[in-house]
Amino acid sequence: MNKLLTLLFALGVACATSTSFAQASAPAAAAKSAASAPAPQAPAGAKSLEAKIAMCIGCHGIKGYQASFPEVHKVPMISGQGAKYIAAALNAYRAGDRKHPTMRGIASSLSDQDITDIANFYASQAVAAPATVKEPTGNVAELVKKGNCAACHGPNLSKPIDPSYPKIAGQYSDYMFVVLKAYKTENNPSVGRSNGVMGAIAKQFSNAELKALASYVGSLDGELTVHPEPKFR
Repeated sequence: MNKLLTLLFALGVACATSTSFAQASAPAAAAKSAASAPAPQAPAGAKSLEAKIAMCIGCHGIKGYQASFPEVHKVPMISGQGAKYIAAALNAYRAGDRKHPTMRGIASSLSDQDITDIANFYASQAVAAPATVKEPTGNVAELVKKGNCAACHGPNLSKPIDPSYPKIAGQYSDYMFVVLKAYKTENNPSVGRSNGVMGAIAKQFSNAELKALASYVGSLDGELTVHPEPKFR
Protein backbone atom coordinates (compact mmCIF):
# COMPACT_ATOMS: atom_id res chain seq x y z
CA MET A 1 0.00 0.00 0.00
CA ASN A 2 2.80 2.40 0.94
CA LYS A 3 4.56 1.59 -2.33
CA LEU A 4 1.35 2.34 -4.30
CA LEU A 5 0.91 5.70 -2.53
CA THR A 6 4.54 6.57 -3.18
CA LEU A 7 4.14 5.73 -6.90
CA LEU A 8 0.96 7.80 -7.25
CA PHE A 9 2.63 10.76 -5.51
CA ALA A 10 5.63 10.57 -7.84
CA LEU A 11 3.41 10.48 -10.92
CA GLY A 12 1.47 13.49 -9.66
CA VAL A 13 4.65 15.49 -9.15
CA ALA A 14 5.92 14.54 -12.63
CA CYS A 15 2.65 15.63 -14.30
CA ALA A 16 2.56 18.91 -12.44
CA THR A 17 6.20 19.61 -13.34
CA SER A 18 5.62 18.82 -17.01
CA THR A 19 2.54 21.07 -17.18
CA SER A 20 4.34 23.95 -15.50
CA PHE A 21 7.33 23.58 -17.85
CA ALA A 22 5.08 23.51 -20.90
CA GLN A 23 3.18 26.60 -19.74
CA ALA A 24 6.44 28.43 -19.07
CA SER A 25 7.97 27.34 -22.39
CA ALA A 26 5.00 28.36 -24.58
CA PRO A 27 5.29 32.14 -24.05
CA ALA A 28 9.05 31.94 -24.51
CA ALA A 29 8.68 30.03 -27.78
CA ALA A 30 6.03 32.47 -28.99
CA ALA A 31 8.26 35.41 -28.09
CA LYS A 32 11.20 33.83 -29.95
CA SER A 33 9.02 33.20 -33.02
CA ALA A 34 7.74 36.79 -32.98
CA ALA A 35 11.26 38.10 -32.64
CA SER A 36 12.48 36.06 -35.60
CA ALA A 37 9.59 37.13 -37.90
CA PRO A 38 10.67 39.89 -40.34
CA ALA A 39 9.25 43.29 -39.49
CA PRO A 40 7.24 44.98 -42.28
CA GLN A 41 9.25 47.57 -44.16
CA ALA A 42 8.32 51.20 -43.71
CA PRO A 43 8.13 53.53 -46.72
CA ALA A 44 11.48 54.99 -47.65
CA GLY A 45 12.75 58.15 -46.05
CA ALA A 46 14.28 60.91 -48.16
CA LYS A 47 17.84 59.54 -48.05
CA SER A 48 16.77 55.96 -48.69
CA LEU A 49 14.51 57.00 -51.58
CA GLU A 50 17.33 59.00 -53.15
CA ALA A 51 19.46 55.86 -53.19
CA LYS A 52 16.67 53.80 -54.74
CA ILE A 53 16.00 56.18 -57.63
CA ALA A 54 19.70 56.76 -58.30
CA MET A 55 19.70 53.95 -60.86
CA CYS A 56 16.62 55.44 -62.60
CA ILE A 57 17.59 59.08 -63.03
CA GLY A 58 20.61 58.36 -65.23
CA CYS A 59 18.20 57.52 -68.07
CA HIS A 60 14.71 58.66 -67.10
CA GLY A 61 15.83 61.90 -65.48
CA ILE A 62 17.53 63.33 -68.59
CA LYS A 63 15.38 64.99 -71.25
CA GLY A 64 15.76 63.34 -74.61
CA TYR A 65 18.05 60.57 -73.35
CA GLN A 66 18.28 57.79 -75.90
CA ALA A 67 18.82 54.06 -75.55
CA SER A 68 20.33 51.90 -78.26
CA PHE A 69 18.66 48.56 -77.45
CA PRO A 70 17.00 46.98 -79.33
CA GLU A 71 17.23 50.06 -81.57
CA VAL A 72 17.84 53.76 -80.97
CA HIS A 73 14.89 55.40 -79.22
CA LYS A 74 14.21 57.79 -76.38
CA VAL A 75 13.73 56.11 -73.00
CA PRO A 76 10.14 56.48 -71.79
CA MET A 77 8.89 59.32 -69.67
CA ILE A 78 7.90 57.85 -66.31
CA SER A 79 7.35 60.99 -64.22
CA GLY A 80 3.57 61.23 -63.90
CA GLN A 81 2.97 57.60 -64.86
CA GLY A 82 0.57 55.63 -62.64
CA ALA A 83 2.16 54.01 -59.59
CA LYS A 84 0.46 50.66 -60.13
CA TYR A 85 1.56 50.58 -63.74
CA ILE A 86 5.19 51.35 -62.85
CA ALA A 87 5.08 48.60 -60.24
CA ALA A 88 3.48 46.17 -62.71
CA ALA A 89 6.12 46.99 -65.33
CA LEU A 90 9.03 46.48 -62.92
CA ASN A 91 7.55 43.19 -61.73
CA ALA A 92 7.14 42.09 -65.36
CA TYR A 93 10.81 42.87 -66.06
CA ARG A 94 11.79 41.01 -62.89
CA ALA A 95 9.74 37.96 -63.89
CA GLY A 96 11.00 37.99 -67.47
CA ASP A 97 7.57 38.71 -68.97
CA ARG A 98 9.15 41.84 -70.40
CA LYS A 99 12.42 40.95 -72.05
CA HIS A 100 15.08 43.62 -71.69
CA PRO A 101 18.46 42.63 -70.23
CA THR A 102 19.23 45.99 -68.61
CA MET A 103 15.79 46.52 -67.11
CA ARG A 104 15.60 42.95 -65.89
CA GLY A 105 18.93 43.35 -64.12
CA ILE A 106 17.72 46.53 -62.42
CA ALA A 107 14.30 45.15 -61.49
CA SER A 108 15.81 41.95 -60.10
CA SER A 109 17.87 43.99 -57.65
CA LEU A 110 14.76 45.63 -56.16
CA SER A 111 12.65 44.41 -53.24
CA ASP A 112 8.86 44.70 -53.33
CA GLN A 113 9.12 47.73 -51.04
CA ASP A 114 11.74 49.31 -53.34
CA ILE A 115 9.35 48.94 -56.27
CA THR A 116 6.49 50.49 -54.31
CA ASP A 117 8.62 53.44 -53.21
CA ILE A 118 9.99 54.11 -56.70
CA ALA A 119 6.53 53.83 -58.28
CA ASN A 120 4.98 56.25 -55.80
CA PHE A 121 7.84 58.73 -56.27
CA TYR A 122 7.42 58.96 -60.03
CA ALA A 123 3.62 58.90 -59.92
CA SER A 124 3.67 62.04 -57.76
CA GLN A 125 5.24 64.09 -60.60
CA ALA A 126 2.27 64.21 -63.00
CA VAL A 127 1.31 67.34 -64.91
CA ALA A 128 -2.26 68.24 -65.88
CA ALA A 129 -3.65 66.63 -69.02
CA PRO A 130 -6.55 67.89 -71.14
CA ALA A 131 -9.85 66.07 -70.72
CA THR A 132 -9.99 65.26 -74.43
CA VAL A 133 -7.40 64.74 -77.13
CA LYS A 134 -7.21 65.98 -80.68
CA GLU A 135 -8.98 63.68 -83.04
CA PRO A 136 -6.88 61.66 -85.47
CA THR A 137 -7.42 62.26 -89.15
CA GLY A 138 -7.30 60.22 -92.33
CA ASN A 139 -5.87 56.73 -92.17
CA VAL A 140 -4.78 57.15 -88.54
CA ALA A 141 -8.40 57.60 -87.48
CA GLU A 142 -9.19 54.16 -88.87
CA LEU A 143 -6.17 52.66 -87.12
CA VAL A 144 -7.13 54.17 -83.76
CA LYS A 145 -10.67 52.88 -84.18
CA LYS A 146 -9.40 49.41 -85.07
CA GLY A 147 -7.03 49.33 -82.09
CA ASN A 148 -9.74 50.68 -79.75
CA CYS A 149 -7.06 52.36 -77.62
CA ALA A 150 -9.50 54.44 -75.56
CA ALA A 151 -11.25 51.31 -74.27
CA CYS A 152 -8.29 50.61 -71.97
CA HIS A 153 -6.27 53.83 -71.85
CA GLY A 154 -9.23 56.21 -71.42
CA PRO A 155 -10.84 58.79 -73.72
CA ASN A 156 -7.84 61.13 -73.45
CA LEU A 157 -5.36 58.20 -73.34
CA SER A 158 -4.24 59.48 -69.92
CA LYS A 159 -6.96 57.95 -67.73
CA PRO A 160 -6.65 54.17 -68.06
CA ILE A 161 -9.60 52.12 -66.85
CA ASP A 162 -7.27 50.00 -64.72
CA PRO A 163 -4.46 51.64 -62.73
CA SER A 164 -2.07 48.88 -63.81
CA TYR A 165 -2.47 50.06 -67.44
CA PRO A 166 -0.22 52.89 -68.65
CA LYS A 167 -0.97 56.47 -69.52
CA ILE A 168 0.21 56.78 -73.12
CA ALA A 169 -0.81 60.26 -74.33
CA GLY A 170 2.32 62.26 -75.11
CA GLN A 171 4.72 59.36 -74.62
CA TYR A 172 7.70 59.47 -76.98
CA SER A 173 6.57 58.14 -80.34
CA ASP A 174 9.82 56.30 -81.10
CA TYR A 175 9.56 54.49 -77.75
CA MET A 176 5.90 53.64 -78.42
CA PHE A 177 6.87 52.18 -81.79
CA VAL A 178 9.52 49.95 -80.19
CA VAL A 179 7.04 48.82 -77.53
CA LEU A 180 4.27 47.99 -80.00
CA LYS A 181 6.66 45.91 -82.09
CA ALA A 182 7.83 44.13 -78.93
CA TYR A 183 4.29 42.86 -78.35
CA LYS A 184 4.47 41.21 -81.78
CA THR A 185 7.89 39.63 -81.18
CA GLU A 186 8.03 35.93 -80.35
CA ASN A 187 10.80 33.41 -79.62
CA ASN A 188 13.42 36.07 -78.97
CA PRO A 189 15.29 35.64 -75.67
CA SER A 190 16.17 39.33 -75.37
CA VAL A 191 13.23 41.23 -76.89
CA GLY A 192 9.49 40.92 -76.44
CA ARG A 193 6.61 41.48 -74.07
CA SER A 194 4.26 38.78 -72.88
CA ASN A 195 0.76 40.28 -72.80
CA GLY A 196 -2.08 38.45 -74.47
CA VAL A 197 -4.31 41.49 -74.98
CA MET A 198 -1.64 43.82 -76.35
CA GLY A 199 -0.11 41.02 -78.39
CA ALA A 200 -3.41 40.34 -80.13
CA ILE A 201 -3.94 44.05 -80.83
CA ALA A 202 -0.43 44.73 -82.12
CA LYS A 203 -0.46 41.72 -84.44
CA GLN A 204 -3.41 43.22 -86.34
CA PHE A 205 -1.15 45.94 -87.71
CA SER A 206 1.86 46.18 -89.99
CA ASN A 207 4.94 47.90 -88.61
CA ALA A 208 4.16 50.92 -90.78
CA GLU A 209 0.70 51.15 -89.22
CA LEU A 210 2.14 50.77 -85.71
CA LYS A 211 4.53 53.63 -86.47
CA ALA A 212 1.61 55.82 -87.54
CA LEU A 213 -0.27 54.97 -84.34
CA ALA A 214 2.83 55.70 -82.24
CA SER A 215 3.29 59.07 -83.96
CA TYR A 216 -0.31 60.04 -83.20
CA VAL A 217 -0.07 59.03 -79.53
CA GLY A 218 3.21 60.91 -79.17
CA SER A 219 1.70 64.08 -80.62
CA LEU A 220 -0.89 64.37 -77.84
CA ASP A 221 -0.72 66.36 -74.63
CA GLY A 222 -0.64 64.16 -71.54
CA GLU A 223 0.41 63.85 -67.92
CA LEU A 224 3.83 62.36 -68.61
CA THR A 225 6.97 64.43 -68.29
CA VAL A 226 10.68 64.28 -67.63
CA HIS A 227 11.50 65.61 -64.18
CA PRO A 228 15.27 66.12 -64.12
CA GLU A 229 17.04 65.73 -60.83
CA PRO A 230 19.13 68.81 -59.84
CA LYS A 231 22.41 67.23 -60.95
CA PHE A 232 21.05 66.83 -64.49
CA ARG A 233 19.36 70.21 -64.88
